Amino acid sequence: MARVSLAYPKMANSARAPMERCVAFEKYDGSNLHWVWERELGWYAFGTRRDRFDLDEVGIAEFAHAHPELEQAPLMFQHELLESLTQILQRCEFFQSEELTVFTEFLGENSFAGRHVHADPKRLVLFDVETAHGFLSPWEFVEHFASLPIARVVYDGKLTGPFIENVRAGRFDVAEGVVCKGGETGQVWMAKIKTHAYEQRLKEAFNNRWEQFWE
Repeated sequence: MARVSLAYPKMANSARAPMERCVAFEKYDGSNLHWVWERELGWYAFGTRRDRFDLDEVGIAEFAHAHPELEQAPLMFQHELLESLTQILQRCEFFQSEELTVFTEFLGENSFAGRHVHADPKRLVLFDVETAHGFLSPWEFVEHFASLPIARVVYDGKLTGPFIENVRAGRFDVAEGVVCKGGETGQVWMAKIKTHAYEQRLKEAFNNRWEQFWE
């Protein structure tokens, strides 16, 4: 196991987001996992936001020991996503000489604030790809990976105050909220917007610690 500073950046809230065109993806309430691919090595590493393991038998066992609640994830990735992702990366000239990192959310029906119910069926949702040049723009991400189980696109348009309030009011059928992304590849900005209903769930579950799980 290797420690990493942050495999995925901490996002700002909507107050700091530019009022520009963006894509708003559904934000899933699970655990952020990353998977590293290189053209010669293939899929060789994976981990959480703060640690990384070899994607082999030994590394998977170490991961399961460190994160027992996530132990299903490596085999799910290998069986459900690896082949399809590899085909996309190998046939698309955009990725010909790249090492890149793919990000997925691991969750079940009753996952909440990073906690999972063991008996729940789990799934992996692809939500971002980072190349040597930075994160893919949201439009390129959708263009290349829409055939896979990616985060649901809730909105494509200018980020506005009314849109933010509609998300918070629960008018887009999202449990936690959305992540808005805009800008060109390598210069992508991100902002999260959570619903008032999710805020209430946090307050009920964590009392005065609820803001640790907020925006």
